[in-house]
Amino acid sequence: MWNEFKKFAFKGNVLDLAVGVIIGAAFGKIVSSLVDDIIMPIIGFATFGADFSELTYNTIKYGAFLQSVMDFFLTALAIFFFIRIITRYRKKEEAKPAAPIPDAKEELLVEIRDLLKEKR
Repeated sequence: MWNEFKKFAFKGNVLDLAVGVIIGAAFGKIVSSLVDDIIMPIIGFATFGADFSELTYNTIKYGAFLQSVMDFFLTALAIFFFIRIITRYRKKEEAKPAAPIPDAKEELLVEIRDLLKEKR
């Protein structure tokens, strides 16, 4: 059961979907911060201090936007390293070829080879 789970969880499609969801959520925070902390205060300033939600003066919170951008990049960096580790692990598993099971013909050829080596 554990092996089946590993095969499912480490499939390329599942990992791609997980990365897409996480990066999408992090990018959504950037967009929300851009609208809430940068664009809406500018629009409020352009309309002489009117904030559309509370109708009060609002300042531009560029620090909150920069923090959202930093959070996005840190999340993306963490996911990059995680996927890199998984890819290396997957390559190591693929590099271990299973020993082929010789059929009857191959066994006979190996015996003939060994007998010829002994005669030399």
